[in-house]
Amino acid sequence: MGRPLIRIAGGLLLGILVAAGGLAGAEELKVGYSAITANQVPLWITKEAGFFEKNRLEVTLVFIEGGSKTTQALLAGDVPIVQVGGSSVVQSRLAGSEAVIIAGAFNTLNFKLVTVPEITEPRQLKGKIVGTSRFGSSNDFAARFMLEHFGLAPDKDVPIIQIGSEPARFAALKGGSIHATLVEVPTTLQARKLGFNIIADLGELGLEYQHTAIATTQGVIQTRPEAVRRFMKAYVEGIHYYKTRKAESMAVIAKYLKMNDMEAVEEAYNEIGVKRTPRKPYPTLKGVQLILSEIADVNPKARGTKPETFVDARFVKELDDSGAIDRLYR
Repeated sequence: MGRPLIRIAGGLLLGILVAAGGLAGAEELKVGYSAITANQVPLWITKEAGFFEKNRLEVTLVFIEGGSKTTQALLAGDVPIVQVGGSSVVQSRLAGSEAVIIAGAFNTLNFKLVTVPEITEPRQLKGKIVGTSRFGSSNDFAARFMLEHFGLAPDKDVPIIQIGSEPARFAALKGGSIHATLVEVPTTLQARKLGFNIIADLGELGLEYQHTAIATTQGVIQTRPEAVRRFMKAYVEGIHYYKTRKAESMAVIAKYLKMNDMEAVEEAYNEIGVKRTPRKPYPTLKGVQLILSEIADVNPKARGTKPETFVDARFVKELDDSGAIDRLYR
């Protein structure tokens, strides 16, 4: 009985200190994030559950729409840490910046292949039309990867056309102008309710891709290493909370995604929080290499650069080597 009381008292004290103007000795830190999607949830959870304050950081979250703008804000010093698409960091570094990935928040692509009711397996896509967002996008790359995985030649066996955003692609599917497209949760729930089929899950095919990353700059690591260290400690604690406190985490998802459909919120929680968010958020070198391969045609510098150039996993490794992450899950 004593331990729960201690935890409750500690939580109340934390709340009082924060309400009174912050924890003594806490360091102010602005953290940017680039999208309102389920992939961003670990950062929101860490903030809402109080783990930044626990680690003596007064964090202000700043939404900056789009990966390129968020990375620009990072390089300008407006936000010293960001949660952003890995490809934005890679392209920025290739252009000569000091941006570097310090953690992997989401290390695959969370697309699922949705088809019209009469298509129930991948081979039936031959001669049918697949809609993607735009040529060269992650959605387009994922569609081509998936088709090739199933032995179908993109453009030859399966015509691919550009449609636009996920709502536009889903509308095209409902309207019958395309036969398949790739969507993410929770649109998958709506698709099933309307009678469409989900015939493949990219996350189940073993593809590593640095979809979402925690990034900073080499300058910040040199001048504020302790702040970065405490940020990462809070972040892994937030991931643990995310994976083990379903009801509280779903409430945060609903708040930030502005969703009232709790069935859709639960789908996002199960797909992203339980299945896809890594306990130990190491960046994926294979995933960074895939980004380099993807952009090599338009940026020749990508061909001769090793994925290690874009990654500094020292802070995750410190936590891992110390046993701090494993202890959370015992």
